[in-house]
Amino acid sequence: MTEAPTVLAVEDLTKHFPVHGGVLGRVTGQVRAVDGVSFSIRRGETLGLVGESGSGKSTVGKVVLRLLDATAGRVALNGEDITRAAGEKLRDARQTMQMVFQDPYASLNPRLSAGAVVMEPLENFRRLSRRERRQQAGDLLERVGLRREAMVRYPHEFSGGQRQRLGVARALALNPSLIVADEPVSALDVSVQAQVLNLLMRLQRELDLAYLFISHDLGVVEHISHRVAVMYLGQLVEVADKQRLFASPQHPYTEALLSAVPMAKPGARRDRIILKGDVPSPINPPSGCRFHTRCPYAEARCREEIPAVREIAPEHLVACHLR
Repeated sequence: MTEAPTVLAVEDLTKHFPVHGGVLGRVTGQVRAVDGVSFSIRRGETLGLVGESGSGKSTVGKVVLRLLDATAGRVALNGEDITRAAGEKLRDARQTMQMVFQDPYASLNPRLSAGAVVMEPLENFRRLSRRERRQQAGDLLERVGLRREAMVRYPHEFSGGQRQRLGVARALALNPSLIVADEPVSALDVSVQAQVLNLLMRLQRELDLAYLFISHDLGVVEHISHRVAVMYLGQLVEVADKQRLFASPQHPYTEALLSAVPMAKPGARRDRIILKGDVPSPINPPSGCRFHTRCPYAEARCREEIPAVREIAPEHLVACHLR
C-alpha cells in the first residue's frame, strides 16, 4: 500500500520571545516557547499535540500557520518551504491551511451573519459572483450539519456547538489540505464535543484532510488522533502511533500524563503518578533533560546531557536517556 504524501513537515522549529526590562527596555532574556520541534503529518492523518498548559502547543500551531514568525527551523507545506514566505507565496499558502479556534464565539465576527462569515474567505481569495458565493456558503453549512436557511442568522443566535460547526464551515471554504485545530471542543459540553469530533472525523474521511489537533484532553486526543506527539517545556519528548503510545508509553512524562486519564471500564484503575514541583520557567529552563527536575527516575546524566530523540520502534520516537 502506497504511503500518503506528507502535507506538513516541521524541522527543528524554534520560537523565542524576547523579554524586555530596565528603564531603556533592553532585551534581558528569552522565553523559549518552542525549542527544536520536528514532526510531520500525512494526508488524511491527525497528529494530536498534547502537554500541560505552557508547554508550547498553541505556539507551534501559530508558527505553522505563519501567524507568528519562527526564530529558527523550517515549515514545509505540501513540499513548499513557507518559513519565510511573503507576498503572493504566503497568500497562496494561507489558502491551503486553516484554523479552527478554541472559542467558537470569540472567533466569529458578531456583526456578520453566518452566510457572510463563510463567504468572507471566498470574497478574499476567489473570483466568484455573489450568487456563486452564496451557493457555496449554503453547501458548506449543510455539509457541517447546519441548515441553509441559517445563513441569515448571527453568531449569538446559535448554540456553542452550532457556532463551532460554523467555524468549521469557514475553515473548509477554501478547500485546505491542513487544518490546525487548537482546543476546538474544550469550550463545549461533553455531549456536543462528541458530535463535533465525529464531524471532524467524517470530514477528514470525505476530504482527505490533515489535522494538527492541539489539546490537553487525552481522552479526546485518543478518540480522534492517528499519532500523538507529547510536548514538555517547548520540546517533544515522545511521538508514537496512538495505540502504541496509550498502551506502552516510554517517556516518564507521558506515563504521568496517561496515569491521570480515567479508564472507561467500570472498576478499572491506574496507578496515579504524581509529579513533584511545578513546570520550570521557559525563560530559564533546566540544563540537560528539561524534565529531570520532576522525573522520578532522573539520574546524574539527565541533569547534564540533553537526550537525543531516538527511534526505539518503527515511528516511535522518545527523548530519554533511560530508554
